[in-house]
Order: sequence, then structure tokens, then C-alpha cells
Amino acid sequence: MKGIVLAGGSGTRLHPITQAVSKQLLPVYDKPMVYYPISVLMLAGIREILVISTPTDLPMFRRLLGNGDQFGVSFSYAEQPSPNGLAEAFVIGADFIGDDDVALVLGDNIFYGQGFSSRLQQAVRELDGCVLFGYPVKDPERYGVGEVDDTGKLLTIEEKPLKPRSNKAITGLYFYDNQVVDIARALQPSKRGELEITDVNLTYLRQDRATLVELSRGFAWLDTGTHDSLLEAGQFVQVLEHRTGVRIACLEEIALRMGFIDADECYALGAKLAKSGYGDYVKAVAVAAGASA
Repeated sequence: MKGIVLAGGSGTRLHPITQAVSKQLLPVYDKPMVYYPISVLMLAGIREILVISTPTDLPMFRRLLGNGDQFGVSFSYAEQPSPNGLAEAFVIGADFIGDDDVALVLGDNIFYGQGFSSRLQQAVRELDGCVLFGYPVKDPERYGVGEVDDTGKLLTIEEKPLKPRSNKAITGLYFYDNQVVDIARALQPSKRGELEITDVNLTYLRQDRATLVELSRGFAWLDTGTHDSLLEAGQFVQVLEHRTGVRIACLEEIALRMGFIDADECYALGAKLAKSGYGDYVKAVAVAAGASA
């Protein structure tokens, strides 16, 4: 499976702070926002990742992430000149995807929960069609909503329904088989002029090949699209990291734990960031794993 991070858009809800920099490059406490969705793909075992952003912002993502060698992964880059919908990611990324399955994660979504990595890897192994991830919210009318029956079978998907049939919002993380490329290419733009991800999901649902994995108790799903939610996400990460002593979405540590890099390589990455607490943490993780300091 390959992975796509969709990090485009103009971030208008965060103006003026996004008038000069991509929203996904803003800090969420101690690391750039884009680290969080990338960490999800790496935890799923995905090592080939395409970052899609605007022509203006792509050079900054390249500067931040490089080609991915430092993390034992491969980053590619592609332009989305205008925000024509989430499903356009599969049209833009068709050559990158090739004959493989693909995961799409939105660049402003943050996921956290114990056992998340094993659930992701299970979803990759058992993929048949598409896997969506649902999260209970108090205001489901703001989201795409999935309804399941007593056995967990996905029955309906509705986009921002006036009368939601459930409180399970469909999050910005999607796993698809290779058919998604043909499905996306065949879509017609919606009234908003966009290729809608809900239309992709409905196609799989009509084929009876859509599954909703529920992220409930013990999980957190944060979106960072407003000033308040961006601040709250940073505070959430700060509190968790201070309480546990473990850094969330630390790509160097994840690369080490997943076996993408070894302890000495991890230590070298921390040494490059030695003047920050983040760099000290990476070095400490590497030493604990057997690096020669």
C-alpha cells in the first residue's frame, strides 16, 4: 500500500496566519502539523508517501521532509493548483499509486490512541474495497456521517445531513484498493465544483465493499481548521507529552520502532536537532534502543 497526504488548500479559516505559509506547516505544539498525518501512514507500515500541496507551498514541504531517506521512507511530491476536492488526490496521484492499494490522510487531521498502529496494520492486511474510520462527535451534521447496524455493517453514508442517522463522523483517513483510481476518474464535479470523497465512498458502499472502523473510547481525533481547534490541538499534545514523557508523532522514533532505520541512524537525526528538547528526546530514544552515543 502507498500513502497520500493531501496538504493543499488555502486555509482561509486560519487567516491571516495562513496567508504566507501552508496550514499544514504550522506548529502543533512541538512539530509541524504535517508530521501527524505522516506518522499515521508510517504506523500503518507505509513507506512510499506522496505529498500533494499547492505549487507555492510544495518547495517548503520539500525543504522540511526531503526525499524521506532520513526516516527510511520515500517522499514524492505533486501539485494541486486549486482545491478541486479530496478525490482529486487519486487523479493527481494515479501514476504514483500504480497498481497498488492506497491510503489517503488529510494534512490537518491528528489521530491518537493506544493500539492505533495494530488497527491500522490490520486494516491494510484485510482491505477489501475501502476502509473508513468513524469517530463519535456531538455535532455530526457538520461531517460526513456513517450509519452501522448492530453487527457493525456500514449501511449509509451521508454528507452533512440535516438529521444525522448516527453520531459517527467519517474522519480524514481512508484506505482503498486500486479501483479507487478509476472511480475518481469517473466522478463528475459536485455543485461545489469538487470531486467529492463521499461519492467515492458511496461507490464502494453500493458494491457492499465499504467498512467503517470505529475509533471510540481511548482515541482522539482532532481537526485543526480553526484558530481555536489549532490551539486546542497544541494543548492536547502538550499535556499528553508532559504527562507521559512520550512524544506523539515523532517521525524519528516511529521510523526506529517500525524498523525503517536503526538506533545509530536515529541518534544522528536527534544530534542534528540537538539544541531543542525534541532533539534531546530523539537521542534518548536512540540510546535506549542501543545507539552508541
